[in-house]
Amino acid sequence: MKVLVVISSKHGATREIAKAVADRLCDAGHSVTTVDATAQDTDLDKLDAFVIGSALYMGHWTKEAHRFIDEHHTQLAAKPVWLFSSGPLGDPSEPVKSDPDVDELTALLGARGHAVFGGALDKADLNLVERAAIRAVHAKYGDYRHWDEIAAWADDIDKALKNISAHTMPVN
Repeated sequence: MKVLVVISSKHGATREIAKAVADRLCDAGHSVTTVDATAQDTDLDKLDAFVIGSALYMGHWTKEAHRFIDEHHTQLAAKPVWLFSSGPLGDPSEPVKSDPDVDELTALLGARGHAVFGGALDKADLNLVERAAIRAVHAKYGDYRHWDEIAAWADDIDKALKNISAHTMPVN
């Protein structure tokens, strides 16, 4: 199947998650294209499924990810869609908070799932204002992504796509 992975990443951690998902789907035999959420000339009609991921900043998806969905929600809702958020930092035993709007986006698109993955934050990547915001909310620097969880999620998408493909194949 032809899958589009759409990413909105500020410092690259979400982009790396999207690349891991895209690589896993490609290895499973799908044709995968990855684009930034700001892409303007993507022909969504020729695609079979979508994976959309956004970094979480202060618990919210980026405005670019929201804008992409707002502009393309009709085309997206007509095909299988999966969403993921990247960004919670710190102790994985703490409850994960995600953008409350993601529930609305999930419903709008009829998304088949929404995963929240730990993020990564490197002090060297941040400007002075971002560092002050990190101090204010007591966020922790480090890499909190769990690659096995990300791979398992991509494998679940692969299984769902293969199931969809098996049920939509023309019978001779």
